[in-house]
Amino acid sequence: MNHSNNLNQKFSRRKVVVSGAIAGFASAFVPLIGEKAEAQSKSVKRNDVKILNNALYYEHQAVWAYSFAAGKLTNTNVGKAVLALALRNQADHKKHRDVLAAAVRSLGGTPVQAESSYDVSSYIKKGEGNIDNDVNIAKLALALEVDAAIAYTLEAAQLKTPKLITAGASIGTNESAHAAAIRATFRALGVNIEIVPAAFVSMENRNAWILKV
Repeated sequence: MNHSNNLNQKFSRRKVVVSGAIAGFASAFVPLIGEKAEAQSKSVKRNDVKILNNALYYEHQAVWAYSFAAGKLTNTNVGKAVLALALRNQADHKKHRDVLAAAVRSLGGTPVQAESSYDVSSYIKKGEGNIDNDVNIAKLALALEVDAAIAYTLEAAQLKTPKLITAGASIGTNESAHAAAIRATFRALGVNIEIVPAAFVSMENRNAWILKV
């Protein structure tokens, strides 16, 4: 079986879906950014800035995590497959980061800044990935993406601006696509798992998505 061709086909299909989601997300902020959200009350702005900055913090973390993990991957076929996926996912997170920062500024807030490093030890302690080999690095990335998808679902519901609710939900679908893409990579490399193991991505079925070390 040609794993490389299978992966390329999966990524090509995924790119169409993901690009559309990001484009829709970015366009949702155009009216807000252009008008500086003048019509919104101060309390609504403060609420939405806080939630958007929470999301921005985790986008910074995701960008850092993929860069950090990239330096730990080997030059084997497995390592190269994981790296290719990591770079694709990271590119999406950078777009999320930039749009979220612009949205925070449009509401009169100050975007949270990236930190020099982030603590992922809680995932490692729970056996939801590690940085000791290529496979475990991919499992760690999967756990982070699953939690990102869950977080966006919960956080978007707390936003007060309708356009932002829709936009936040669209990022959540993108994070779910990242999780599915990681599971698809495991499948293409010969691991017998379902790419989409459950009908929902939520705290109730989180364990169905995670791959333990």
